[in-house]
Amino acid sequence: MTLLGTFKGNYRNDIGYFNSAGRPDPDVVPHRANLPRVGLDDVAAAATGVMCSVAIYLQDGDLVSNLTFISAGTAAGTPTNHFAALYNGAGVLLAQSADKLTEAWAADTAKTFALATAQRVTKSGIYYAALSVTASTVPTLVGSIGAKPFLTGEGNLSQTSGSSLTGTAPATIATPAFKRQVPLVIAT
Repeated sequence: MTLLGTFKGNYRNDIGYFNSAGRPDPDVVPHRANLPRVGLDDVAAAATGVMCSVAIYLQDGDLVSNLTFISAGTAAGTPTNHFAALYNGAGVLLAQSADKLTEAWAADTAKTFALATAQRVTKSGIYYAALSVTASTVPTLVGSIGAKPFLTGEGNLSQTSGSSLTGTAPATIATPAFKRQVPLVIAT
């Protein structure tokens, strides 16, 4: 018997799924998520025309083509613009989706945003998946509540930036402000 009991595999490989917030099933599309699928609730996204970006751990070699956000109990009311974008850890834009303009977004509905250019991750680490919705009523999203960073070097799990955004993602995440509500995002 060893420290790991009867386990004979590589322990680091076996727990690697902790970084993706859910062990990928080999029979489904490979994905990364920023939160586990438990303990989630209805959280506010951001004000109309404001971008909300959430930290997501991506692994070297991942190919990110889509970002999926899930609306919660409140649907989008009269949307005029909504897009998703992927930023690197320094907050520099890598790719964004097309603007979905006035496309409806019902309550309790997953919405997948295809990035204009799929991104191959070349360095494991924290990236930011962003969503901006301009609408008379911004949908609430499935997500959780996060604590403000307090240790040196910790980043925000969720943050807001920008104002009066329409269909184009800013080149950088400028002046991010801590946001307690952390929406779930799934990268595929």
